[in-house]
Formats: sequence, C-alpha cells, structure tokens
Amino acid sequence: MTTALITHADCLGHETPNGHPERVARLEHILHALEGLDLKRVTAPVAADDDILRIHPTQYLSDLRRALPSEGWAQIDGDTFLSPGSLDAAFRAAGAAVRGVDLILSGEVQNAFAAVRPPGHHAETDTAMGFCLFGNAALAAKHALDHHGLQRVAVVDFDVHHGNGTQDLLWDEPRALVITSQQMPLWPGSGRPDEDGAHGNILNMPLPPGSGGADMKVAYEGQAFPRLRAFKPELIIISAGFDAHQDDPLANLNWSTGDFAWLTAELCKLADELCEGRIISTLEGGYDLNALAASTKAHVQELIKAAS
Repeated sequence: MTTALITHADCLGHETPNGHPERVARLEHILHALEGLDLKRVTAPVAADDDILRIHPTQYLSDLRRALPSEGWAQIDGDTFLSPGSLDAAFRAAGAAVRGVDLILSGEVQNAFAAVRPPGHHAETDTAMGFCLFGNAALAAKHALDHHGLQRVAVVDFDVHHGNGTQDLLWDEPRALVITSQQMPLWPGSGRPDEDGAHGNILNMPLPPGSGGADMKVAYEGQAFPRLRAFKPELIIISAGFDAHQDDPLANLNWSTGDFAWLTAELCKLADELCEGRIISTLEGGYDLNALAASTKAHVQELIKAAS
C-alpha cells in the first residue's frame, strides 16, 4: 500500500494581499519539501456543488460566487480575502478531501495527505472566516458517512487555533467524533471543554500559551487516544495545522518538528488498531515557512512509514 499526495496548481492561484500570513509561498514550500518522497501523486478534482452542499447551504455558495472579484481582492471577513482564483482553489481543496476518502475506502491507497489551500477548519456553516472558505475536514467526514455508508468517523485537529468551523459543521452529527487541541486563550476564542457537541461527540483540549510537546502528549495520551479507542472510528481524518510549532509567528505553543512526527505516528498506530490504517490528512495552518515545510515533511514521512 502507499500514501497519496493530493494537490493541484489551482491552489497556488488563491492570492492574498502582501503581508498576509496565508500566502502562496506556504504551499510552494510544502511541495518542495515533499519532492522525492515515495508518494502516489494525485490531481485534486474540482468538488461538485453537491459535495459542498453536504455541509454548506446553497445561499452561502451563491454569496461566495457573487463576492468573487474579477481583479484584486474582495475582503469577506476581517482576515479572509477572495482573489479571482480563490474559488477554483477552494473547490480543488474540497475535491482533494473527497478524492482522498474515495481512494482510501476503495483500498487504492492506505492513507493520504491533501496539500491544498485555502485551509478549511474555521469555515462555519454559512460563514467564511479565519482564511477558510469550505470546511474540508467536515466535508471528508460527511462524504465518508453519507456517500460510503460508514457508521463512525473521527476528526483530529491539532492546529494551534481551534477548529470552530469543523465543530460547528459536525456539532449535530452523532456519527462523527471531533477531537481538537488548541492554544487557549487565542483567536477565535472557542474550544472550551464544555463545548462538547449535541451528542457528546466533541472533545476540546485547550493548551496554555508557552506549553510544549510534553503537555501535548499528556493531553493526547490521557484524553484523545482513549476517546478514539472507545469510539472505534472506521476512518480518521486529520486537520493538520503546523502553527503550534515554536517558530510560528501567530501563536505561542512550543511544539517541535519531532512533536508533529510523534503525534502523527501515534495516530497511525491507532488507525492500524481501529480502522485498518485508514487516515486522510488535510492541510490547515502553519505560517513560518521553514517550520511549516519541515513539519509537513515529518508528518507525511510518518504516513508513508505507516503505509509501507
């Protein structure tokens, strides 16, 4: 078995204003770091409208299309922008999530990483925010449940910012377990432990500013891994944000590249134990280019080891 790398050049066409942290160079650095690795390279398709409508209402999609500029930028949130190529990129990012689920559940690959942008885990049901347009991880979950007929899927989000969008989109979904670790306090301000979902299906693990890999390991070993074992997912979806890295400019956690490798390896072991090794990971944050590239490479190398 092998690991799929799913991406598309359209994801480089989502441009943001000068100085914006979520920039084209993020994906360029990642793709350069992954050159030469033993990966099945897959072209991300364009998601169908019906795919997007699994998680977002028709009006939301129509509003984004109306807001798309023919040149320059349209600002749709305090820090979220559209350029002429943004929706092409977002539809490819969503399509990568769908394609990855299909590849894994058909047995064509063991696991997959979607190297895409814009990210997705802050996009709520009818609100774009935090650089995000479509909820890619939530879409992967709903596609696996509704299209493939799985009974239980888990989303694990280790981005430094809380995945408020994924939480919103899957709040009422008893077939999905959502586990997130995030710095608190930090934007967007959600992610308290008492935000536990309509069916007790959400586990938030806030981490204090300045904490590092040791604190992360305590949280995952003490809370996340037991919940995953109890839930017995048939697929694990990772929202892979690398902005908890000690060099990241937008937050204050002190994870190392090795911490991301450790967490990925442990999730792969759990996937082997619980769901035949089936994992799809999709890129979220990470804004120091060198730390992002190194951490993503370490993450993907662990996926490759697990698939071999």
